[in-house]
Amino acid sequence: MSTNTVSSIFSDSKSHYKILDGLRGVAAIMVICMHVMEPFAGGDATKMYINHGYIAVDFFFLLSGFVIAHAYDDRWNKMSIKDFFKRRLIRLHPMIIIGMTIGAICFYFGASRSIFPPISSTPVWELILVMLIGYTLIPVPLSLDIRGWGEMHPLDGPAWTLFFEYIANIVYALVLKRTSRTVLTILVLIAAAALIQYGVTNKNGDVIGGWSLTPEQLRIGFTRLCYPFLAGMLLARIIKPGNKGNTFVWCSLLLIVILSIPRIGGNNSQYFWMNGLYEALSIIIIFPIIVYLGASGSIQNKKVEAVCRFLGNISYPVYIIHYPFIYLFFGWVVDKHKTIAQAWPFGLLILVGAVTLAYLFLKLYDLPVRKWLTEKYLPGKKVPAQV
Repeated sequence: MSTNTVSSIFSDSKSHYKILDGLRGVAAIMVICMHVMEPFAGGDATKMYINHGYIAVDFFFLLSGFVIAHAYDDRWNKMSIKDFFKRRLIRLHPMIIIGMTIGAICFYFGASRSIFPPISSTPVWELILVMLIGYTLIPVPLSLDIRGWGEMHPLDGPAWTLFFEYIANIVYALVLKRTSRTVLTILVLIAAAALIQYGVTNKNGDVIGGWSLTPEQLRIGFTRLCYPFLAGMLLARIIKPGNKGNTFVWCSLLLIVILSIPRIGGNNSQYFWMNGLYEALSIIIIFPIIVYLGASGSIQNKKVEAVCRFLGNISYPVYIIHYPFIYLFFGWVVDKHKTIAQAWPFGLLILVGAVTLAYLFLKLYDLPVRKWLTEKYLPGKKVPAQV
């Protein structure tokens, strides 16, 4: 996910938006729930629970663009591009390494007879090679797709969004940081048109994709990245957040509803465009409204503030580490022909376990490592916070 994806940036920076932190966590939890329920759909999109959960990725990209612009636009007179890249690497990369490591362990011990190749067909050296390449976030070619699902990161599928998040960060630092509002508005409109065009014309009637190193999938990935990231930047530059009170609950409910609505138009290919249009317009219109309301909100209740802080803290770690366990769960459900009634306790265990592990990795690994890296490579700065 960014993607993000996944964003105030430093503890010594401008005040960050606590409600947006919480919403990022809500979206991450929805992604896990969608992945847990996915094997029970049997490949039928109309049977998917949390049917549009995958567009949470686009929400992450929007949040990333918004907070990157908010936190960095006025810093370039005292910050070099090199320091910006250091900060982004320090913020994101330690957990990428953990995600790939967990992915390799789960791959080695979690062979599935039905849908994944057995470990015996994958030399250990090849598994280690894929893991080490994954540490760099460089996509692997299809020849190294040891999982067989066509993923650019077969040990930790969601890492594709971080690949695009890094690209967005590079383009921001090199080009977009000085782009005028007028030019940015034109780019946003072009990107919105491209997203709608893809949503209503693609053969599946959705905006799913972006995780494979093929021309078609790369096109999908960049289409999904460009509008939300650019729109998030534009939103940060043109709006002045209002004072809407505590908007966390209402924004969370709206986000959950948007991600959970059943597939529009069913399985009739004649109406696939309707579902694609729904997803495109949700990304283009509804998500920016949610971000605006979240940025305009304030928290008076300490319990709500604690919830937002917790969700924001675990949002990125839980997103980047959960999917290796989904591979195991998916294989078990398919191999054993489990129904949702039989498997839901284990799905709940994955959700709770992923959140718990994310919190432990945050406290025992991510924060200490980021602190050490910051002291070593950015002396005088504090540990990067939520981006």
